[in-house]
Amino acid sequence: MLLLIGSTVVAALLAVAAAPGVAAFATRLGMVDVPGGRRRHPRPIPRPGGLAIAAAFGITILAFWLVDRVAGQPFLIPEEVRSPRFTVTALAALLGLGVGLLDDVFELRARWQFLGHLVVAGLIVAAGIRIDFVNDPRNGDALLALPLALAVAFTMFWIVGMNVALNFIDGLDGLAAGVAAIAAFTLGAMALLPQVNEPFVAWMSFALGGAICGFLVFNFHPARLFLGTTGVTFIGTLLAVLSIFGTSKVAAALLVLGVPIIDTFYVLARRAFQGKAPFAPDRGHFHHRLLDVGFSHPQAVLFIYGVTLALGVLAFVSSGRVQLYLFGAFAVLLGGAVVALAQRSPKAGELDPSLYPEDPD
Repeated sequence: MLLLIGSTVVAALLAVAAAPGVAAFATRLGMVDVPGGRRRHPRPIPRPGGLAIAAAFGITILAFWLVDRVAGQPFLIPEEVRSPRFTVTALAALLGLGVGLLDDVFELRARWQFLGHLVVAGLIVAAGIRIDFVNDPRNGDALLALPLALAVAFTMFWIVGMNVALNFIDGLDGLAAGVAAIAAFTLGAMALLPQVNEPFVAWMSFALGGAICGFLVFNFHPARLFLGTTGVTFIGTLLAVLSIFGTSKVAAALLVLGVPIIDTFYVLARRAFQGKAPFAPDRGHFHHRLLDVGFSHPQAVLFIYGVTLALGVLAFVSSGRVQLYLFGAFAVLLGGAVVALAQRSPKAGELDPSLYPEDPD
């Protein structure tokens, strides 16, 4: 527990310390969102805030590792936490960071972002990370073995889908980062359960959650630094990979990230039904619906935080099969809520120049 608490606190403090430097660096290079058109914030805001999260996370992990190396024995990192998966985790994080940073530098079109996510997913699968088993919804907590081709396809879908879902929900200050932090801490807590026993995943998850919390000091409304595609892809890739390790807590991640995942599904389905491009921007997201019916910016974000936290608690106390059932029930509930809210905001599917500045899709 000392390792987990220490890593969380150190990562949070490092993110707070790194954020102003990242903002200054981005401003100097012109990597800012300038007010105008759909962007209504009062001043230019630096975009690649995910660099602060990545730096805080990476330095924390490296610092704890170096202390143990100097000590010549397990000191800060107990033996049971050590894992050969560290290299592939670092590879996944760097791939996500690199693809996201390219988008923040060159402001790529959505199709190129999507291609980048496919490349990241393909390289991670090639490194040996796959979802080989899934929970059997018909037989308690039993696991179903997937054929190799299906395991590869599902893993690719999972990694890409995680990034797209976080990208879609990144439409209000602090929203995507806060939801991701709750998901990271939930996955970390679940990794400590006796039936899971994945201390390495717990360490990575708590360090990531701490780094995101430190960044939120600058990202919560009114934001002084945006998450950017850098942060979305870095966090999304790490969450996807960490949920795959061990006994495959994909069902738990599916439930705790129910809001962005289900929102993404409904938005894509609605756009396809209306004959729109899948990544065409509009006000059809769940967080926009909340704004349209009178929620303030912070209220909408905090409400979704509360829903995500409740889903995280349900994921923690339930089994894999129950998690799948709860996800299905929540999908129906959220779908009904979106339809009901849409009746009160009939223009929600139309492009609106007053969209919040971080709505990237």
